Amino acid sequence: MPMTLEGSCHCGAVRFSVKSHTPQPYQRCYCSICRKTDGGGGYAINIMGVADTLNIEGEDAIGSFHATVHGDNGSVRASSGKRHFCTRCGTALWLWDESWPELVHPLASAIDTELPVPPESVHLMLASKASWVEPQIGPNDQCFDGYPDESIEDWHKSRGLWID
Repeated sequence: MPMTLEGSCHCGAVRFSVKSHTPQPYQRCYCSICRKTDGGGGYAINIMGVADTLNIEGEDAIGSFHATVHGDNGSVRASSGKRHFCTRCGTALWLWDESWPELVHPLASAIDTELPVPPESVHLMLASKASWVEPQIGPNDQCFDGYPDESIEDWHKSRGLWID
């Protein structure tokens, strides 16, 4: 049975729950969007949940936006990811993307449930990290200048961490 994750914002105006097959907070994203909108040591950690299990209290305090993506060639576009946050305290809550409508990606920083400690981390978008950030890379960690080779689902399954 998937793990139920309980989450909230800092001020308590928003509370939510979602079921997750993949509760290991193993990805550390250093892209400028995550770093600037979600904070947290220069990176953000996303988890994956089942979108139709998302239950929300305090919807009137939720705002959302699509971040701006700047391409290497100077192009600018809106991200397909819709980022949700508390309009009262600014806490980043979750991301939903129309590319994967069956999924929702809560930020580990908004989860109140005790999460399992991952056996290793994946550091992604390192080419975008701020110059002052010194990633804490463990001996078994993987590092990517862009996106990793494995999806969140594949990573959990290949390590026997997927929860049915």
